[in-house]
Amino acid sequence: MIVGAECSGKTSLAQALATHYNTVWVPEYLRDFVAQHQRTPKEHEQIDIARMQVQREAEMLPQANRFLFCDTSPLMIRLYSEHYFGKADLALFELAATHDYDFTLLTSPDFAWVDDGLQRESPAVRQRIHDKLQQELEEREIPHLLLAGGMQERLDQVAFAMDFLIGA
Repeated sequence: MIVGAECSGKTSLAQALATHYNTVWVPEYLRDFVAQHQRTPKEHEQIDIARMQVQREAEMLPQANRFLFCDTSPLMIRLYSEHYFGKADLALFELAATHDYDFTLLTSPDFAWVDDGLQRESPAVRQRIHDKLQQELEEREIPHLLLAGGMQERLDQVAFAMDFLIGA
């Protein structure tokens, strides 16, 4: 899974990794939701967004060529729910806690922040979410690779780690 705060390069990285490894990737469902409804989701919609993200992952898995790159996860949806609504639905907590991935990539917020008019709030919120996410990964002892730098640097970091992990 690829996780990171808003505007930290998750989508671009997922696309680039899928191309590099000749496989498919799962886009962030939240983007489709926001585009369709022309608004950010309400608190009660968070769990359905997370479930749809997981459903799309399951649908794409048979098409994957060894790897499936997932742009975000229920964990990110839970963290944003806590940030914007001060809490997250119990079902969202459970989904975020039980949905597991083989490898976690954390994107640094070192790309230029760009306002999209709907979803993104500010560079300060991006940094706050990044810090919370990194703390969560460490507290839950979820092994992860922190990626920084430009796209080629990030691709090189992932390729090095994946080659090591799979013994290539």
